[in-house]
Amino acid sequence: MEALSDGVFAIAMTLLVLDISVPAGLDSADFHKELSDVLPNIAAYALSFTVIAQFWRDHRSILGAAPAPDGAVLGLTLLGLALVALLPFPTSLLAEYTDQAVAVAVYSGTVAAINAVHTALVAAVRRSETARGPAGPADGGPRVRRQRLAVDSGVTAVVFGAAVPLAFVSPAAAMWSWLTLVPLNFVIGRRRRRTQQEATHREPAERSPEA
Repeated sequence: MEALSDGVFAIAMTLLVLDISVPAGLDSADFHKELSDVLPNIAAYALSFTVIAQFWRDHRSILGAAPAPDGAVLGLTLLGLALVALLPFPTSLLAEYTDQAVAVAVYSGTVAAINAVHTALVAAVRRSETARGPAGPADGGPRVRRQRLAVDSGVTAVVFGAAVPLAFVSPAAAMWSWLTLVPLNFVIGRRRRRTQQEATHREPAERSPEA
């Protein structure tokens, strides 16, 4: 499953670059015009490459140290890979038709769907682990990381999902709304650090009566 997943992610990343090209045999004026026209493709490529790379990292973290996949985990994994393999298509739409509501909505919906699948995948892995038995000391780290990824994926799914109807009002506003992830991730990260610090301070206090 890991080899299949890595292969799908690699192919999807490679397909993104196929829309970036400049015709041969152009004079100077046409060359600069074509180069200017391809800039949206480069921007869409950079965005989707970053998105797929993040999905790949999250995917490996979710399935890392997880028990053998059951039917639900396997099904969600394949669904997520299918959506990742599809991402080059909405990326091409976004590059060519940035001002079109459908193009922005399709891209937003695809990214939202992949994140929703990753959130569901974390839940499926957790259920599989619970059915296997109580967690051991070595299981704590991976489970905490997966829980954090579930929160991150859920927030991203909500932001990009909300951009779908917004795209039909204003495609530009829908794309700008993606940037709300920056302050949201900052707030989430800050709360995590605060929670970790509080937990670290509580541990010595909880152990002191036993000393």
